[in-house]
Amino acid sequence: MDETDIRKAQQGDREAFIRLFRQLEPEMYGLSKSILKQDADCADAIQEATLKAFKSIAGLKQPQYFKTWVLRIVINECNQILRNRKRMVVMADVPEPDQLSCSAGDDIGSDIREMVSRLDDKLRIVTELFYFHDLSVKQIAQVLDISETAVRTRLHRARNRLMKSYANSQEGDLNYGSI
Repeated sequence: MDETDIRKAQQGDREAFIRLFRQLEPEMYGLSKSILKQDADCADAIQEATLKAFKSIAGLKQPQYFKTWVLRIVINECNQILRNRKRMVVMADVPEPDQLSCSAGDDIGSDIREMVSRLDDKLRIVTELFYFHDLSVKQIAQVLDISETAVRTRLHRARNRLMKSYANSQEGDLNYGSI
């Protein structure tokens, strides 16, 4: 991230703010998609996060943490959408199509992403941030407001579960239920 653009955005430069968010948009979408799963909810979370960031960017004390700060806002918005979803009364359960496809010809990266998506939320979010968004343990701890030890523990547990799941898939007995 360009710190001069961050400083300009803090001083009210809309163009600098737009440039910054265009750079972060793919990561914001990927992160929100990993939490929310539905594109419409992702768009809502990103829109709300962008609005909140625009309103409060002047208060950002350390520009070098801009990316971490924005991703934290996105996670908070995603969590708010999940909380609101739990409060809704579901009129009819519409089953989603099964998206599992693990034939021998599939790309191993897509298999691993699928396995990661099957982890429980605490492990999945930490894994996504670390491996797919290149955040450090310290940054993840800041974003999620947990200790660095908790981040390391969750990463360790996630790795163990992924390795077991991967070993099962290599034996031809793909078992996503064990993740």
